[in-house]
Amino acid sequence: MTARTQPPAPTTQGSSMSQENVPVLIVGGGLTGLSAAVFLAHHGVRATLVERHPGTSTHPKARAINPRTMELYRAVGMEERVTAGRSPISGNTDLVHVETLAGAERVRMPNASVEDISRISPARWTLIDQNQLEPILRARAEEVGVDLRFHTRLDAVTETADGVTATLTDVGTGESTELRAAYVIAADGSRSPVRDLLSIGSHGRGTLTNLVSFFFDADLEEPLRGRKIIAAYVNNPEVRGTIIPLDNDRKWVINVSFFPDKGQSAEDFTPERCVELVRAAVGVPDLELTLDSVDMPAWDISARVADTFARGRFLVAGDAAHVMPPTGAFGASTGIQDAYNLAWKLALVLADKAGPELLASYDAERRPVAEETVRQAMLRFAVREGKQFQDVAKDLVDEMTMTFGYVYPAGAFTGEGAGAGNITEEPDKPSGRPGARAPHVVIEGAHGPFSAVDLFPVGFTLLTAGASAPWAAAADAGRELGLVLQVRGVGAGGDYADTEGTFTERYGVADGGAVLVRPDGVVAWRAGSAPEGDVAATVTGVLRRILALD
Repeated sequence: MTARTQPPAPTTQGSSMSQENVPVLIVGGGLTGLSAAVFLAHHGVRATLVERHPGTSTHPKARAINPRTMELYRAVGMEERVTAGRSPISGNTDLVHVETLAGAERVRMPNASVEDISRISPARWTLIDQNQLEPILRARAEEVGVDLRFHTRLDAVTETADGVTATLTDVGTGESTELRAAYVIAADGSRSPVRDLLSIGSHGRGTLTNLVSFFFDADLEEPLRGRKIIAAYVNNPEVRGTIIPLDNDRKWVINVSFFPDKGQSAEDFTPERCVELVRAAVGVPDLELTLDSVDMPAWDISARVADTFARGRFLVAGDAAHVMPPTGAFGASTGIQDAYNLAWKLALVLADKAGPELLASYDAERRPVAEETVRQAMLRFAVREGKQFQDVAKDLVDEMTMTFGYVYPAGAFTGEGAGAGNITEEPDKPSGRPGARAPHVVIEGAHGPFSAVDLFPVGFTLLTAGASAPWAAAADAGRELGLVLQVRGVGAGGDYADTEGTFTERYGVADGGAVLVRPDGVVAWRAGSAPEGDVAATVTGVLRRILALD
């Protein structure tokens, strides 16, 4: 395949094109791309990341990272950093739908962040603005040796049987470089040039509304009436938009919809018009305010899912794969989880420890999750746009289920229960079946209690119910295939005490049974009872099927 995104900028006089070789090229330096770089480094894969903008985002954009995503940052040693960088509004709890901020509420949406989830996860919701999180990820990527190239544009790619050749241009100097990569992750946003050049279509409602954003300074204590809002969705005849606090004091951003089909455009938002709109949204006609910035580019809210997340040596992730309304705090976390799903698979394929077909499981696993997540975001968006909450309530899946309870219908797992049942399950009543997240249980070792989730960040893990000795030969299977595979017993006679006595119930096994967990914390295979026959041969066969080696 040969394709070009746009004519390349002229190179400097007399310059020659150099060529480099890397295992993975990441296109896009937002939350998904930077997370992918960090996750790949965790698995020992060297990546080069290119981003056409000169730096990380300056706009708050995504604001909430869900606890499943925080588990992933925890796995790569970043949980404390991300938590330390949380937003000044991290203690806020209210998502309100109003005609005006000073007026009555239409509805207050349920907010998962205030729930006690200690039975479900060792992690917590973290409210952190995108322009706060991206620099943290960038710093970590630099620490672990990722080759980051901001202000660099992808101009063309050519795919062959054994790799991809990309032409890159330094936007500042005009100098072009040719780079050879085994695989490309396209994390280049909702208008993904890479997805377009691959001719990957998308489906869904498309653009729902066009918006402009502007920042202002004002005292909103009186119209807030003691509420600590994460966001206030405003809908009245004069303005449709969202008021979002930045510092819980005087700094705010408002996103306002406009309608090109009615002859409206971003150019209509003069400073005088912006002041009028803020006052209309707040519901205080003489509100004193100062505009801090009105020059942000227009953007849109859309709902789309790519028709495929994988084509040849290209893997599409984040907003390039799925874009959804910013309701429910789904978008950023879904993209980051895409990257985590990809990282361990790419690492094993690049090391020749898995077949290339393992990467096909990325689409099989993540695309159904994206479809349902977009659907759930759309239901919430309908309330934001004026629909009655009770009209959508029966179809809503709660945030905790969407965060922890999705079950892959097909993919890199095998055995009884794989692909059976619904795409979601109640996270506090987990099945432990193949394709589901390995449940959190509190276990205790020599250094005290911890979560079973913390056992999974590197390699495969075989958790046994009780003593691990009957399953010890499984480690031989791992060594035979060149894999890291730890065997750990939980419960009586095991390596760890089952502190709360819930392991067998939550993992769906009897005493003597075992559960094989992937490096991303997803159940890969389960034996409900004690082993029979040749354990090493059994586990070798399971791993070969999962890793597409047969």
